[in-house]
Amino acid sequence: MATPRVVDVGRLLDDGRGSGYQRWLVALTALTIIFDGIDNQLMGVAIPTLMREWSVPRGAFAPVVSLGYLGMMAGGAMAGLAGDRYGRRTALLGCLFVFGVMTMAVVAADGVAALGVLRFLAGLGLGGAIPNAAALSGEYVPLRHRPLAVTVTIVCVPLGATLAGLAAIPALPAIGWRGLFFIGGALPFAAALVLPWLLPESPRFLARLPHRRPQLIATLRRMRFAVADDTTFADPAPVAASRAPVVALFTPERRGDTIALWVSFFSCLLAVYLGFSWIPSLLSAAGFPSSMASTGIAAFNLGGVAGALAGGVCITRWGSRVSMVALAGLAVASAAAMSLMPIAATAPIGPLIAMLAITGALINGVQTTMYALAVHVYPAAIRATGTGSAASFGRIGAVISGYVGAWALEYRGAQSFFATIAIAMLVCSAALASVRRHVPGRG
Repeated sequence: MATPRVVDVGRLLDDGRGSGYQRWLVALTALTIIFDGIDNQLMGVAIPTLMREWSVPRGAFAPVVSLGYLGMMAGGAMAGLAGDRYGRRTALLGCLFVFGVMTMAVVAADGVAALGVLRFLAGLGLGGAIPNAAALSGEYVPLRHRPLAVTVTIVCVPLGATLAGLAAIPALPAIGWRGLFFIGGALPFAAALVLPWLLPESPRFLARLPHRRPQLIATLRRMRFAVADDTTFADPAPVAASRAPVVALFTPERRGDTIALWVSFFSCLLAVYLGFSWIPSLLSAAGFPSSMASTGIAAFNLGGVAGALAGGVCITRWGSRVSMVALAGLAVASAAAMSLMPIAATAPIGPLIAMLAITGALINGVQTTMYALAVHVYPAAIRATGTGSAASFGRIGAVISGYVGAWALEYRGAQSFFATIAIAMLVCSAALASVRRHVPGRG
């Protein structure tokens, strides 16, 4: 009797040619992160309207913003562990369901305290979705396509935020902030019910589970791999690593990169969420109408989409060290230049929108490609945990952005606000330069 063929699923995928089905799976995974980006932006869009409707000052929303990011920090850590233990798809769709339901529930909020609790609960899902989506999309495709696949997935955060900013211009006067939150939650809720039929589990994860072997064979065949019915699959995840994934992040060969990644995520997410949360308020305080405030944040996020895609192409060609450190350095210069610009309703609007787009492109270009770097640094057994822990620690930057942004705007307005962003990106640049296991360039 012939001995069944033993296949290493990780090597099979890494060395494969790629297929249209694999690209389709990356697109579906990216769709979940579009919803994440939309939900992320809703609070920043709604704050100016809530200030007027509830007659509360801007500083009263700092705890609300921070509670949302605190939930994202906790969600990133818990869902990363869940993704490595129960499957990336299972964790991702669970997160989608959570933030969809909790965002719709904001419709019933009648004050700042209730809003803060609901944003914390939504944050659990928002924070957990991104690291699992990054791991899942990266594990669907060949190794040479992984940085771009992960970047295309994560770029959907600013893309979704752009859509939210643009939609708010006509929608906010028509359906109000409650209508925006209801739609923003209904979309991911519906997706969480449909995607289980369309999105398979990561083949690398399925290879660890003998009882799910038929699913693995079916998925690989749809990816155009010729897999026989009697194929035996090698377990790509050592049991010891999967039982203690957090400890594995701090082994001697990974400790330095883990710390550097955590610092880079912290500083970059501080800069990103300062923009997400406070640019609409900054523009409104400067005398611009709400429509112009929405245009400003849309420009920041739309620039982020272009910058992230460009960053993904750059690291594929030249590697992540040169590309990401250069992007972070240019972000420092751009934010510093904005701190010197006159930002008032009487100043020309064109240069302001252009600089918001450029700054958003550079900051988001770094932030989105950091997920591709994290997916590269960690092996499959601890990939979701490693990516989730870095993103979770980074959420501390997002948490304090609620207070840092309010303080900066009250201190010296736009000048101190953009100077703070410049300092954060300077720290990020230094941390990225110290990572040892960067993505190599392809020439």
